[in-house]
Amino acid sequence: MKRHQSGFTLIEIAIVLVIIGLLLGGVLKGQELINSAKVKNLASDFKNTSLFIYSYQDKYHALPGDDALAASHVTGATTAAVAKRGDGKIDGAWNSTTATDESFLFWQHVRLSGIAAGVTDTTDTTGYPQRNTSGGLLGVTNSTDMVITGANGNLKGSYIICSTGILGKFAKQLDIALDDGNTATGTMMSISGTASPANADANPDDAALFTVCQGV
Repeated sequence: MKRHQSGFTLIEIAIVLVIIGLLLGGVLKGQELINSAKVKNLASDFKNTSLFIYSYQDKYHALPGDDALAASHVTGATTAAVAKRGDGKIDGAWNSTTATDESFLFWQHVRLSGIAAGVTDTTDTTGYPQRNTSGGLLGVTNSTDMVITGANGNLKGSYIICSTGILGKFAKQLDIALDDGNTATGTMMSISGTASPANADANPDDAALFTVCQGV
């Protein structure tokens, strides 16, 4: 007696392939949405930092970090080194850990004033440093303390905001969203590392980490 071995029909195979295609499409679309959200959040980091500068300036007629009267403007604030404070610049490396640098005290001033949220204890090495959406450092300095040379000259701006630990593919998308789409020109540039001076990278590797800086 012969036994008939049943198999999948072409219609059943086609249905399975369609389902697999839909699942893969959903996964890819979901990843695209996640990446888009990351870029938007990273963009917000830059926009908010710029807003902190001008909100504090508007409120106290001084720059956060550089404010010579910070201690009287906001309770508990530390003032920067006498030699540089009150000169209309946010002096110091954007990622400074020196307690008397204006770029380091910038975050304490905007937080104590209620403009930004975060830890105000400058000795808290874990909670005090400002982090971006990707977990990298975020900071601000004046244009002479962060020199980046691009294809058409140096990155310009009264202040330079830098954000590190950003994947190259996100750096490119950030530049499209906030600047001219070229990571080596305009008001936003990407570099490998955090040193100054540095040369901008015109084509960041998608999988590598970069520091993205914007002049405002």
